[in-house]
Amino acid sequence: MAEARRIIGLDPSLVACGWGVIDVRGNKASHVAHGVICPPKKEPLASRLTFLFNAIIDVIEDHQPIEAGVEEAFMKDNAMSALKLGQARAACILAATSHGLNVGEYAARLVKKSVVGTGAADKAQVAHMMNILLPGAKVKAGDAADALAIALTHAHHKRL
Repeated sequence: MAEARRIIGLDPSLVACGWGVIDVRGNKASHVAHGVICPPKKEPLASRLTFLFNAIIDVIEDHQPIEAGVEEAFMKDNAMSALKLGQARAACILAATSHGLNVGEYAARLVKKSVVGTGAADKAQVAHMMNILLPGAKVKAGDAADALAIALTHAHHKRL
């Protein structure tokens, strides 16, 4: 049997950064772990970015993934929000690459289409599919479910 590829998915945010780790053997994926990193809201931006970076490093060291998938930035509410999201993405990417992980970047619509079948899926639909595709995940709708979906998308796209 093929050796498992361990993949971490990261859904960047300075409020609630989701992460999810899966193992992939051939066409079969299994849930390893998931969670959410919440940097302190009252801290200055630099401190929140450092907190996020260090927390992702801890997750990587705990679970030892060999690859990472990160959601691409998108224009949400305003330019300042997009800029902060970009900085959170940089912390995620740097944490992964500093541990030698290859990083794939995926648009939110592509992730949703990959796991649900439509790029317009909502968070509840993504979580529902993660619980079907990754038995035992028991993930609720939100950032951790999105991160698991990013990891699965990475697994599918890197296999192709």
